[in-house]
Amino acid sequence: MFDIALFEPKIPPNTGNIIRLCANTGYKLHLIHPLGFSVDDKHLRRAGLDYHQHVIIQEHKNFAAFINALNQHRIFAIETCGKQNYAEVQYQINDVLLFGPETRGLSKSVLSQIPEEQIIKIPMIPNIRSLNLSNAVAVVAYEAWRQLDFKTYYH
Repeated sequence: MFDIALFEPKIPPNTGNIIRLCANTGYKLHLIHPLGFSVDDKHLRRAGLDYHQHVIIQEHKNFAAFINALNQHRIFAIETCGKQNYAEVQYQINDVLLFGPETRGLSKSVLSQIPEEQIIKIPMIPNIRSLNLSNAVAVVAYEAWRQLDFKTYYH
């Protein structure tokens, strides 16, 4: 299917909501350290309810380890500076959707490792900061899945 990657997420309930989304879509979740919380955090567990058992979660000690582990996959960074609209991308099985931390987005050093045409954006009204992380993940994740006619592919 697809993979979702969270680079240094900070807010446990957002990650918990994304775990729940992954359980309902068949996506695999990658957490790139350092995290702003413990994976045992009660708020993470509460937001993810009992969905953790239905999701493959892979942790990476840093961005370099993540890139090394997924070097055969296309990685799409979702960031406000992207030139292409997320809905204009032709997604393929095994694509990775990469999202930055809630407080600052993806750094220039991370974005420099992603091909420019794979840095995409969600259209928004100008001068508004951004969507909530779990909402942004849902928007792009469902578009990618829709393009595959909502077929399920399990890891």
